[in-house]
Amino acid sequence: MSEAAADRPATAPASAPKGALERFCDGVDRLNEWAGLFWGFTIIAVTAAVLYEVVARTVFGAPTNWGNETTIYLSAMAYLLAGGYALLHRRHVRIDVIYEALSPRTRARLDAFTFVFFLAYVLTLIWVGGADAWNAWQIGETTSTPWNPVVWPVKAAIPAAGLLLLLQGIANLIRDMGWAPGGTAR
Repeated sequence: MSEAAADRPATAPASAPKGALERFCDGVDRLNEWAGLFWGFTIIAVTAAVLYEVVARTVFGAPTNWGNETTIYLSAMAYLLAGGYALLHRRHVRIDVIYEALSPRTRARLDAFTFVFFLAYVLTLIWVGGADAWNAWQIGETTSTPWNPVVWPVKAAIPAAGLLLLLQGIANLIRDMGWAPGGTAR
């Protein structure tokens, strides 16, 4: 071996290509990370709308007809569409004191068992929420308030949230069962 070659650090072996399940999980993680960050930043718009409404109402005696519904709509959509982000980072409610005391194998079995109930919940969000959003869009449903915005965008957030939760739930289960390594879901 030449002296120059001995001075160079050894190169790391090429990492093995990711399998389909790992690529799926990573893609779902990225989607929910993006959705959570995007909808998290909409809270700045909510804050601005509330501040504007307060100043307009108290300082100028000229309340808006859109401020209240804007804050409700954006807050509701942020709450719904950031659910997959919360699941990605394991921030949904769980009784950790009991869960953490279980063996990894028992935790995996419990996760698989509770996934059935999770699946029923998110499929209901997707199916019923989707039907309600579609109906609201077809009839042009509005709030019947002075501002009178359409409600289908907020209603459409329900099945979209269900889909984001479903995808993240599947990705988490795949990792929890050991079928794909790594990711931020751990």
